[in-house]
Amino acid sequence: MSHKAGFVNIIGNPNVGKSTLMNAFVGEKLSIITSKAQTTRHRILGIVNGEDFQVILSDTPGIIKPAYELQASMMDFVKSAFEDADLLIYMVEIGEKELKDEAFFKKIVNSKIPVLLLLNKIDKSNQEELVTQVQLWAEKVPNALIYPISALEGFNVKEVFDKIIELLPESPAFYPKDQLTDKPERFFVNEKIREKILMHYKKEIPYAVEVDTEEFFEEENIIRMRAVIMVERETQKGIIIGHKGEAIKRVGVEARLDLEKFFGKQVHLELYVKVNKNWRSNERQLKRFGYNN
Repeated sequence: MSHKAGFVNIIGNPNVGKSTLMNAFVGEKLSIITSKAQTTRHRILGIVNGEDFQVILSDTPGIIKPAYELQASMMDFVKSAFEDADLLIYMVEIGEKELKDEAFFKKIVNSKIPVLLLLNKIDKSNQEELVTQVQLWAEKVPNALIYPISALEGFNVKEVFDKIIELLPESPAFYPKDQLTDKPERFFVNEKIREKILMHYKKEIPYAVEVDTEEFFEEENIIRMRAVIMVERETQKGIIIGHKGEAIKRVGVEARLDLEKFFGKQVHLELYVKVNKNWRSNERQLKRFGYNN
């Protein structure tokens, strides 16, 4: 029996549903999904295994014009997504007309590898609008196969996945068949905590935050974790902690419940807040958090 395997990289503007799609394929919540832009900061690999295939999906940060060092590093992850893909998924949403970066768009149109253009969130449109959008994108990206989908509702997701397998090259598996992702456990602890911060805090707070899991001890019946929430200023620290510590307590409780589901066992989570001045513009700090490749 022949075996197919390859790298499928998902790119597009912020908030078009890239993470939702990847999680729908993988069946686990690997990528943060919130309604705020720029939620995904790293390239996250999700691995889907079958008897005769292995699909390695890469969810990338939304394409933006970088305003500071952290964002420039995020865009480097997107650039690298073009370099190692066997297949590109370019994701747009209903009503969108362009990619925020012309150079990336040219790369997609001139791609030598297959491109699937997924028109997401069609549950929010009507038939007429859908036909117009499909025509628009067929003209803009003539090399792409276009699929209208709803990643959230699961519409056409299986059809797209079947097409991916069909287009992948014959190859042995790249990762062990029981592996779901290339990221270590601590990475998902950080991401779960960051997801709750994105959900519960406003304005610049979520974007000024980085989470670092300093301790992760797995015992037979419980995992003990200690994580530090980094902020850039003293005032942000106060906001994260909240009145009588209520805000940080809520983050801790919600993250712990999610982590217990994710790891399938009891979790003890301790959270601390620390000021780490201007970490988003500091190359050494960015390297430490895994941003500068």
